[in-house]
Order: sequence, then C-alpha cells, then structure tokens
Amino acid sequence: MTKEQCNYSTGTCGEADGEQREHLINDHRVEIYVFTDPLCPLCWGIEPKLKKLLNEYNQYIKVRYVVMPENASARIHEQNQRTLSDLWDITSTQTGMCCDGDFWYENPISVPETPSIAIKAAEMQGRQCGMRFLRRVREALFLNKQDVTDDYVLLKCAQEAGLDEIEFQKDFHSDLAKQALESDLRTKNEMGVSEVPSMIFFNDCIEDAGVMISGLHSYDVYEDILTEVLGKTPVPEMKHDLLSFVRHYSLVATAEIAEVFDLTTKETKSAMKRLQLQQKVECVPVKHGEFWKYNCRTEE
Repeated sequence: MTKEQCNYSTGTCGEADGEQREHLINDHRVEIYVFTDPLCPLCWGIEPKLKKLLNEYNQYIKVRYVVMPENASARIHEQNQRTLSDLWDITSTQTGMCCDGDFWYENPISVPETPSIAIKAAEMQGRQCGMRFLRRVREALFLNKQDVTDDYVLLKCAQEAGLDEIEFQKDFHSDLAKQALESDLRTKNEMGVSEVPSMIFFNDCIEDAGVMISGLHSYDVYEDILTEVLGKTPVPEMKHDLLSFVRHYSLVATAEIAEVFDLTTKETKSAMKRLQLQQKVECVPVKHGEFWKYNCRTEE
C-alpha cells in the first residue's frame, strides 16, 4: 500500500491555499481529494469503494475529484491497441467493473485530454453535476465502447447527467474549462501526486497532515484512514434498501451493489433477479458481468 503523510508545514503534498480548504470548516469534517483519469480502468474499478464510503459516511465526508489526463495520455502513446485491450479486460476481472477492451480495436482514442476538459466544463454547473457527468462518460466508454472525445457523445452524457446542455456546450468550448483543468494539474503537482487512482484525506484543521493512498485496496483500508484523519471512529449511516440504491444511481454494477451491501456476488445476483422478476430493475449484460438499471416505468 502506498500511503504518505502530507504535511503543509513541510510541503510533502504541496501547499493547499485557503480557497481550496476553507469550505472544510462548514458541513463536513473530512474532504477526500480523488485524483482520477476518466480513461483509467483502475479509476473506474475504485467506484464501488467510493460508493460505499459515501453511502456509509456521507455525514462526515465531501469528495472532490481532481482530473489527471496525463496517465491515460502516456499509456495511449506508449502502448499498442492489444496491450491496452488486455489491460482493460484484466482490470475488469480484478475489480468486477466491466471495461470492454474491444474498444481499442473499434474506437481508439487519439486525444485523451478531451473528456477531462468536458468534465471541468460540467463542474461549472456544480460539483455534483461534474460527478454525474464523469459517471456517464465512464459508462459510455467502458460499457458502450463509445468515443468520448466526440462532441455528440459528450453532449449525450451531459443530457443524461441532467446538465444544462447549452451552458455545457458553451463552457466546453471556452478557455475556462481548459484553465480549470490546468488548475487541477497544478493541484496534483503541489500535492505530489504521481499516479491514479490516488486519494488524499484532509480533516478540518488546516495545520494537520493529510493522508495519501494510491492504488486500489480493500474497503477497510479506506475506512481506517477516515478514522485516523477524523480522530474518532465514524458511525455508519443506515444502509438504503437495494431498490432505493439503484434508483438513486440509475445504473450500477453487481460489484458496486455487493461492496455497498456486504453481499457475495451470488447473493447480489439473487437479490437483483428477484427485483427483476418484479419488473423494478432491468439487467444490462456487458462483456464482463452485468449492470442493473432502475425501471422508471414502475413509477408511472
């Protein structure tokens, strides 16, 4: 496990200015900086852990995504299609989060920075908007093998994320989104982050060190870090029921449900098939495993 103490007095993770940290004093005691790349399969694979943290400890934490497109850019320019395809398929098997490696034969990306700029444009409508848009981009890419550098695909992701489409298009093609991405890159340099996925946990005391962790780990590791940074054992919230969980996120993987609800893959599939028989969810088969979609027609 890569774990570092980030101390502001020594600059281990760089200096975070007051604007970056001032909102920590408000509603949450811990802010988690998630350094991610929308094209990185391992960043997609960490989604079940993040969902569980938010589901159990939402009252204690706030998540901020920092986008680092250089990781994917380097891989795309240095590796061939077969290597990238194999990497995606292997990651799918390891994490349970499908990323279809056939994409690299059918729709290879040549400009990996484009979806990162689009994410910063979406964030201009609010942090939650940015998070929803990032999710839709990853679904389009990893599940549907769509070219997420294409304007039409990105606009469709914006629609599905509930964004103001006109504002999104305007911001996406402005210098503001590029400047926001440059700000993210400065943040990762100041904080000494060199790989994705990485997370830094900060508490609401600006003098205290943050804790950095890189790579993908078991959920209890992230929970232990939260306890350490919080300075006490957090009390998890009561879990939502399965149907409410799927309704909230619209589309979730078997792996995400299993992680959040502490179920085995077999138990998860059994529970979801019962909901499917009641026509409350639909099964979405993918190359590696399956996703489950909330059936909004049950509300009609």
